[in-house]
Amino acid sequence: MLKQRVITAVVLLAILLPALFWPTPWPFAVLMLLLIAAGAWEFARLNGCSEAAAVSLGALCAAFCAAAWGAGWLDRPLPLVWAAAGGAWVLAGAGLLRAGVRGWPGIPRAVRLAGGLLALCLAWLAVVQARIIGINYLLSVLLLVWVADIAAYFAGRAFGLKFSRNKLAPAISPGKSWEGVWGGMAGVLVLAYAWVAGDAYWQAQVPSLYSRLAAAGAWLVVPGALFLVAMSVVGDLVESLVKRSAGAKDSSGLLPGHGGVLDRVDALLPTLPLAMMLSTYARP
Repeated sequence: MLKQRVITAVVLLAILLPALFWPTPWPFAVLMLLLIAAGAWEFARLNGCSEAAAVSLGALCAAFCAAAWGAGWLDRPLPLVWAAAGGAWVLAGAGLLRAGVRGWPGIPRAVRLAGGLLALCLAWLAVVQARIIGINYLLSVLLLVWVADIAAYFAGRAFGLKFSRNKLAPAISPGKSWEGVWGGMAGVLVLAYAWVAGDAYWQAQVPSLYSRLAAAGAWLVVPGALFLVAMSVVGDLVESLVKRSAGAKDSSGLLPGHGGVLDRVDALLPTLPLAMMLSTYARP
């Protein structure tokens, strides 16, 4: 299993890094489009669709993203889109987690599929716009999720249930603890202030997410970073809820040793649009 995970990670990095650092953002946009379309295929299968219907949903997702690209949305400020996406994620995420695993099948499948398709398309639009803004900005958002996940893992292993009596969401993801969430938040705060200092020291031409928040007001860095970490946890739990409802351990086997695309991007689905929202509205 470890060998498989390592091989898959090396292959993914060999594809991702050249696209990410290419002089223009378009190879990265195409690669992300393919991954998001694969995520739509996985989401359809988790919701009981036939293989043909799942492929069709993946193709529809790719078509919507390509249409947004063709309409020039990638180069256009979209403050209302990001505000609506942020509000929808907060409200829908809270509602889904409150309803739990049993509540998911009660939502009409057409509504579930439409919601998943919209979330995936918005994530693609956000990640490509972030890349167009600059690599420093995009990496600051991606690393927020990755650092939160890593710090949460180690904090949960070391301190799980030592300060709280209950698991975070035992019916959805039994392995997650409140201590893990707090550890993830602490790790991201360290990351945020280190990145702000690094941007200032290196005089970064493209400010990171954290430097943008700090420029609007130093007090915004803490609530902004904590909010994004909290929503990354929501994205993770929502995907776990969908998988548990379907009786699946992984979203698919597309990435040997890592599960599926949704297993890798679940926390990013809300975080990317919300980061764009904060960057849009938090201005000096």
